[in-house]
Amino acid sequence: MAITVVPMPHHEVHFINRVSWLRAAVLGANDGIVSTASLVVGIAASGAARESILLSGVAALVAGAMSMAAGEYVSVSAQADVEQADLAKEKQALDQQPEAERLELRDIYIERGLEPDLADKVATQLMETDALGAHARDELGITDTGTARPVQAAMASAASFAVGAAAPLLAAAIVPEQGRITCIAAISLLCLVLLGYMGARAGGARRMRSIIRTLFWGALAMAVTAGAGHLFGAVV
Repeated sequence: MAITVVPMPHHEVHFINRVSWLRAAVLGANDGIVSTASLVVGIAASGAARESILLSGVAALVAGAMSMAAGEYVSVSAQADVEQADLAKEKQALDQQPEAERLELRDIYIERGLEPDLADKVATQLMETDALGAHARDELGITDTGTARPVQAAMASAASFAVGAAAPLLAAAIVPEQGRITCIAAISLLCLVLLGYMGARAGGARRMRSIIRTLFWGALAMAVTAGAGHLFGAVV
């Protein structure tokens, strides 16, 4: 008696559907850590009192979070406007010249490797079922996973900035004056290491490369700011 082997369902885990919020979250957290730590380290290097350091740090946290939210919302909204404009133009073309649009879709599939007859059949079927969706995906590169989401990007960026900025600010509040700069820098660099690791893990990327990249630029920014604070002896 022959035994029929039923293949197991094949499921791949992809990370591209996270790109809309992951980019904003990583950018916000990185900016929160680096900018706040650099500011706090620079002010501490100038010899300012703890109260001035904390006041400046809190102001940087609030202003930075609001700035990141506004910037993300405006920039991603601009992207969404471009997408909507292209979709409207494509819809008009489909209404006015459906055959030309079908041939355009066919040519796209031919360039991607399909035989002309098969490409023609695929283009015809897609035009009958979801013409605008087919052109949005294959001609314009607009997909559901990559669609701009301004509110989501703004919230992710603002929240992650506040979380990132809280680490160096908390360190400045609890660490004694002796060794303050070193401790703030060390804690901030540790947070950058964790950010690089978590961002790479969430996105399925190489973790060591992400950690090194995040750590290098964060350390450089803090070193330059601390040097400026020490050199000029003023709040920077």
